[in-house]
Amino acid sequence: MALVLKKLYQGYFWLSRDLADPRSDDFIISSPLAAVALVFSYVYAVKFLGPELMRNRKPFNLKILLILYNVLQIVANFYLMYEGACSYKKIGWSCVPVDYSRSSVAMAELGSVRKFFWLKMFDWIDTIFFVLRKSNRQITFLHVYHHAGMVLLGWIALKYLGGGHSLFVVLLNLPVHGVMFTYYLLTTIDSKWKQNISVKRFLTQIQMVQFLGFIFIYGRILFQSNCPYPKFLCSLFVVQNMFMFILFGDFYRKTYTVKPKHQEKLKQN
Repeated sequence: MALVLKKLYQGYFWLSRDLADPRSDDFIISSPLAAVALVFSYVYAVKFLGPELMRNRKPFNLKILLILYNVLQIVANFYLMYEGACSYKKIGWSCVPVDYSRSSVAMAELGSVRKFFWLKMFDWIDTIFFVLRKSNRQITFLHVYHHAGMVLLGWIALKYLGGGHSLFVVLLNLPVHGVMFTYYLLTTIDSKWKQNISVKRFLTQIQMVQFLGFIFIYGRILFQSNCPYPKFLCSLFVVQNMFMFILFGDFYRKTYTVKPKHQEKLKQN
């Protein structure tokens, strides 16, 4: 038993220290256990604790706060996308390993990844708003899984892969979210936007295109023997995005294909 505990401790120390990017040692959430605990806390808060606390309370009117939040999200997403694009412009678009030095370019890349992580945590406020407004039907498995997974992904990138090819996540994810929060801002100002099926369908489509982009970008590294970017993590990311594409595809089919056909039949009857 003592030997097993020793091996577990050594493995955890290897994962937490030896394998990590030394430039992220000062990061406030540097422990893998802390990162996992953070994600589980979010899931517990929005799926169980929050709805229970709101059970006998009236929903909050958060219109002004929502407008401010969406504006901040739009500015942050597009600005960080621009910053990440500037970093990538300096190093090219081919397979790029992580530069663990403290050069100005390498630190700029690390800074973009760190800001990306904090922005993904900022996205969690969106779910908290659902809880406070008692919009529990919007706190779906897909919504919670996506938000929790993006924070965990951002943490892994920051802890082990702070730059290089990791910036493709920044470049693809942020403009998609910038467009989405623009739509959320419009629906907050005028509820008529919620009835615009074409826009809602378009948002789902660009999400799915994003996942296909990730599958292609990181999948091709698996076939490049001379690319030093970690193949194992690329494999996990490809599988994760395949899973997300399936989930969003199922949502798209049920919402924009099956449901309209069913409604049309009801009208005919």
